[in-house]
Amino acid sequence: MMNKQKIIIDCDPGHDDAIGLLVAYYSDELDLIGVSTCAGNQTIDKTSRNANNLLRFFNSDIKVAKGETDPIKRKVKTCPEIHGESGLDGYDFPKYKEEYDSRPAYQFIIDTVLANKDIIVVTTGPMTNLALAISKCPDITKNIKEIVLMGGSTTEGNITPEAEFNIIVDPEAADICFKSGVPLRMLGLNVTRKILVNNKVLTEASKINTRGSDLFVKLMKVFNENQRTFFGLEFGPLHDPATVVSLINPKAFEFTPMHVEIDVTETKYLGKTRCSKSKPFNCMVATKVNLEEYWSTIFENLRRCK
Repeated sequence: MMNKQKIIIDCDPGHDDAIGLLVAYYSDELDLIGVSTCAGNQTIDKTSRNANNLLRFFNSDIKVAKGETDPIKRKVKTCPEIHGESGLDGYDFPKYKEEYDSRPAYQFIIDTVLANKDIIVVTTGPMTNLALAISKCPDITKNIKEIVLMGGSTTEGNITPEAEFNIIVDPEAADICFKSGVPLRMLGLNVTRKILVNNKVLTEASKINTRGSDLFVKLMKVFNENQRTFFGLEFGPLHDPATVVSLINPKAFEFTPMHVEIDVTETKYLGKTRCSKSKPFNCMVATKVNLEEYWSTIFENLRRCK
């Protein structure tokens, strides 16, 4: 078997984060060696409980490293309108024991990155933990092969006209990561909004008939309902798994080299990802998605969660 690419996922589960974790854990291409949590879709206690439940559901012995209660300079903004009171409404997990890594998330990231060269750090929530890790131990940037994030947009945002949720919750953290010198891969709303969990997707997933597909269908039905109520969307976009799908299946996305800056000004542009082709590039930005390749990768890994 090919050598798997080692990754850490820093996340705030969250319905779409949950599917991203599943796909990463069951893929043949990726070796998920650690999971840390941030506050975002829900509070840190809830996102950490959700991540723990998911890993126990996968029969994994990975212990979650809990992150900060709040962003670097701000109070956390959560999104119960989309992800519910638990942050993962729609699936009733067994009463799993909650055991967490003894280290705060930033220290877990530091230790894990220093012990593993050419590791990829995937973020599917606000980038607080990774930014703290880089700030406290800049040497880790030498060992990070790439930062792959769901966040930002080349067009409009979803929380303000300018800003996407993961970035605006902690724009200072995103700014630190984008200025770190580490290669970046950004999958933003301009492509993830096209990845809709429509009736065809739900029907195909239901036919798979595994524990993984059952989890997917139950979570996505609630996710769609909440997206319909809050955003007026007929079907919800499955944002976060784009990160791991892009690592597993190179055919799923096309990327364009760009220079990306994070707006941290206290203006209406706060949290905007300013994407330019006129400056030296620091980020590969997803500009196209192949939906057939995307969903085939998701379904392939739902089949493996038996």
